[in-house]
Amino acid sequence: MIKLKDLAERLGLSPTTVSRALNGYPEVSEKTRQRVLEAARQANYRPNASARRLATGRAGAVGVVMPTDRNLLVDPHFVEFLAGIGERLVEDEIDIVISPAGADDEMASYRRMASGTRVDVMILSSPTLKDERVEFLSQLGFPFVIHGRTTADVPHAWLDIDNEGGFRHATKHLLDLGHRRIGLINGDPRYTYAVHREKGYAEALSDAGHPFDRRLVANGAMTDEFGYRAMEGFLAETPRPTAVVVGSMMLALGAFRALRTAGLELGKDVSIIAHDDGFPFLNADRMVPPMSTTRSPIRAAGTRVAEFAIDLLTGRPPGSIQELWPVDLVIRGSTGPAPSR
Repeated sequence: MIKLKDLAERLGLSPTTVSRALNGYPEVSEKTRQRVLEAARQANYRPNASARRLATGRAGAVGVVMPTDRNLLVDPHFVEFLAGIGERLVEDEIDIVISPAGADDEMASYRRMASGTRVDVMILSSPTLKDERVEFLSQLGFPFVIHGRTTADVPHAWLDIDNEGGFRHATKHLLDLGHRRIGLINGDPRYTYAVHREKGYAEALSDAGHPFDRRLVANGAMTDEFGYRAMEGFLAETPRPTAVVVGSMMLALGAFRALRTAGLELGKDVSIIAHDDGFPFLNADRMVPPMSTTRSPIRAAGTRVAEFAIDLLTGRPPGSIQELWPVDLVIRGSTGPAPSR
């Protein structure tokens, strides 16, 4: 197995410079760092994790706080996101430290992790519009990256998808098909993604000259059960909606089940466009009929967020680490023209 000294000799650099380049020290130029990383990759060189931690004084771990009241370990969104994070961190032998938090002491977990030595950077998810975690960690100067967005007026790293644009596009497509009564089954309104999705939905209706009807908007947990209850409520309205935009494939399963219970046909009596996070066990193409979706795989987002966390540790400024991903609209059999009445 090649050693650090051997790699340094190949590059004509000192072992100290190579070590600092591999460990992300800011005093090493980006050109040199990339040269060292490429040579290490070609030589299949992997630094000893324990030695690297001793050399850098870092814990070699990323922190994630897990609120216990939300049952995240059985939430496919959280599990897929965490899997994406792990896919990237394993390449650099970086661990994930998960800290549980009760409903009333989530901030205490962030304080504990930020003041300890177990993690080097934190990954935040499910932000609210004015997220106190962002302000708190920024004041401490503790590095973090957030999956989603917030209005906090401090430079911070984030990755988000264009929820507003995706749901505007989906709603507009249904309007173009002649639908006028369009429902929205959305997530928890405390979170930014749900606010953005409702905004896009409402803007599409307004642009087409149609009123926003609060009775056709349901907010709740991203579960099959809530999707069922929300669709059941919509179908009790007079007149009922002929189309619905749904916040996740899990919600869509419940909504689909409610349609079948009512004896209605998906894509004919009621059209659905659901957001697809790319769950491997829930393929929109294989549903009957196939589900129309706004699509943005959450595992890929986890991988990218992990890359951003590593970038922060190499000295990249937080305000320069911000990406908004587009959302694809994929039309399949669950969407059709508005039924004539």
